[in-house]
This record gives sequence, structure tokens and C-alpha cells, in this order.
Amino acid sequence: MTEILDLAPAAHEMARLVGALTHEQLARPTPCAGTTIGDLVDHVGGLSLAFTAAAGKAVGDHTGQGPSADASRLGDDWRTRIPGQVLALAEAWRDPGAWTGTTQAGGIDLPGHVAGIVALDELVIHGWDIATASGRRFSCDPAALAACLSFVAATTDEERAAGGLFGPAVAVPDDAPDLDRLIGLSGRDPSWRPPPGPSGRPPRPPEGGPG
Repeated sequence: MTEILDLAPAAHEMARLVGALTHEQLARPTPCAGTTIGDLVDHVGGLSLAFTAAAGKAVGDHTGQGPSADASRLGDDWRTRIPGQVLALAEAWRDPGAWTGTTQAGGIDLPGHVAGIVALDELVIHGWDIATASGRRFSCDPAALAACLSFVAATTDEERAAGGLFGPAVAVPDDAPDLDRLIGLSGRDPSWRPPPGPSGRPPRPPEGGPG
């Protein structure tokens, strides 16, 4: 029997993080080289539509290509629109039928259960990206973390890179926390922090640390 994962905790965390951003923060760098917070928010908006469609097997424009990562496409309503889309994504994957059969995301045909875990992984990893770049606390549901770690650990660097903003694995200590291991496997350095601002002061660490 296919395991049905709950995307709601990760979706609520993403919605919280995006909703708390200011317009000024959109230009800040992130752990994804050459990608700003605004670019990532646009990416999250696109993937939320794509994986909502994928859950319903609604193959079409949203599922036929990878989501963009371009802050100039955000529009004025991003702070409310994208959290709403993310929560709708989680709701779509509550349907057991979403986890069966074959669907499409990013132009790639996938088994339903694989598309579901990819959607969860995108929420968790990019949630950490946005939290870390904006200096906010990041919270991850233990069940979601375990599922994402198992999935990403079983994929190759090439497969992870095909996701768009994931890169070759970064080595972390063997005894590192599971979140650090997941972040490293996704091609990020778990110790990454934003560079100092114009004042030259060191960046404020994330509230509560990434955990």
C-alpha cells in the first residue's frame, strides 16, 4: 500500500515564512548561488501550482515545464497569493488518489507517490532556504524530515540537479542532525548564513537556528 504523507505541516511553515517577508528582503541572497529570496518565492509559487495540478492528474501548462525562479514575475499580491497556493497544494495531496497512478511535474512523467514526495521535499528544502536567508526560525515536521531524507539519500546528484535548484551534495559530519544531512544532500551548506549588510555588521542568525 502506498504511504500517504501529510504535506500540511511543511506547507503551513512555508506559508508562514513567505507571509512574514518584507519587500526589501526579496533582494537578499540565499543558499542557492545566484538566487535571491524573491527568485525563490517565485519558484515556490510556480511549483505549488505545478504539484497541485499533478495531484489531480491535470497534465497541462502547469505540469509541462519547470517553475521559474524570477522575482520580477511576483506581482503585488505575492505575500498572500503564494501562501494560499502552498496551502492548496497540501490539501490536494490529502486525496489518496493523488498518490496512485502516473502524473507529470516539470515536464517529467512520474508515479503519483514519487511526485508527492518531490512536492514535500521542495517545500522543506526551500522553506529552509527562505528561513535561513531571512534570519528566521525554521521548523520541520519529524515525519516529513524522515521521508525527505530517505528520498534524497536514494537519489543521485544528477537526479537532484534535475529538480532545478538542487546541486551536488555537500559533505556534512556523520553525526550531523538529520536536517543538516538533508540540506547537505540537496547541495547546500548547512552552516550558510547571509553575508553582512551594507553596515558591515554580521548577519543576524536565524531565530532558534535551523532545526
